[in-house]
Amino acid sequence: MSKSEANPTDVASIDGIITAAYDSISGSPGKRDWNRVRSLFISGARLIPTTENAGGESLSDEIAPHMLDIDGFIARVRDYVEKNGFYEKEIARRTEEFGHIAHVWSTYESRQNADDPERFMRGINPESIRGWIVTIYWQHESSAHPVPEKYF
Repeated sequence: MSKSEANPTDVASIDGIITAAYDSISGSPGKRDWNRVRSLFISGARLIPTTENAGGESLSDEIAPHMLDIDGFIARVRDYVEKNGFYEKEIARRTEEFGHIAHVWSTYESRQNADDPERFMRGINPESIRGWIVTIYWQHESSAHPVPEKYF
């Protein structure tokens, strides 16, 4: 599918891009504005969720990355968010910039309903940005890999 025209407010700043990324996938059960999601990413961007491998023999075997393009990501989450509430929000951010490149460590937590007292997931979305999102490579917190205090 072709890249959608971005809302200028969504891509005017790092804050705008990150806010739009969380806002565009969060909400009560139902359809999302997938064109808005697409508009936040540069052509060829990658979204890389990780899962833990059971019984990994080395550190590199403990985490398995899943390489997705934006349409692969949408296909992966569409049914879930349309049938279930999903609210993800940023709770802390560290940003490092050089020239026109920014690397953002965005700590998040997820709930199924906006008013749920307890999150069901927390983790970090390291994002590379240069006007649009280039890559999001995330890992959920686990007992073996808690989110370090420096990211709060």
